[in-house]
Amino acid sequence: MQSLYTFKHIEPKNNIEQSPAIFLFHGLGSDEEDLLQIIGEIKEVCHVFSLRGPISHDPGYAFYTFVEEGKPIQPVFDKVIAVTRDFILQAIKEYQLDPTKICIAGFNQGAVIAQTLCIVMGNQIKACASMSGFLPDFVKEQYHKNKMDETKVFISHGEYDYDFPIMWSEKSKEFFEQHGAKVVYKTYPVGHGVSPENMRDFVHFIMEEIK
Repeated sequence: MQSLYTFKHIEPKNNIEQSPAIFLFHGLGSDEEDLLQIIGEIKEVCHVFSLRGPISHDPGYAFYTFVEEGKPIQPVFDKVIAVTRDFILQAIKEYQLDPTKICIAGFNQGAVIAQTLCIVMGNQIKACASMSGFLPDFVKEQYHKNKMDETKVFISHGEYDYDFPIMWSEKSKEFFEQHGAKVVYKTYPVGHGVSPENMRDFVHFIMEEIK
């Protein structure tokens, strides 16, 4: 598939027509290999598309630039969201994915991308997993909110996260609930990262949604 993105694609073991799919978005300074380490048995049943952020950020890549944590630079962010939405729609067609079982997941910056895609794509997203993320204020205030009453959102956060304060995910939870999404919200006694328990809960959430 031709794309502005560099990405890694893994086919499910039983690659039937119209299989589910998950799109992964890594954190700041990482790359497309990162979240592949935590998806467990998801890769057995899903097409996996792990995208590399388009912006270099030592020692890896980023999905957007920012003034300070929590404040993405909007023109860059808007363009990345548009390109990412188009990537997902193109992949659905080219790989004959099941359009009713499209999942997205991210950590850190990738979680911000995933949450925003939920708003932009609405019920085209079956399930979204956001680990240690937030919704930018301009997204909440300016973006068109598509119907999310058939979308389920998993939001997780470390209780001792000093990079992305836990209150950011609490605000995301409230926002998605107010706009009709079904939210699973979990916290863990860790800092800015994905604990083994968080990983298990994330995998279980996705597996339940693609049955």
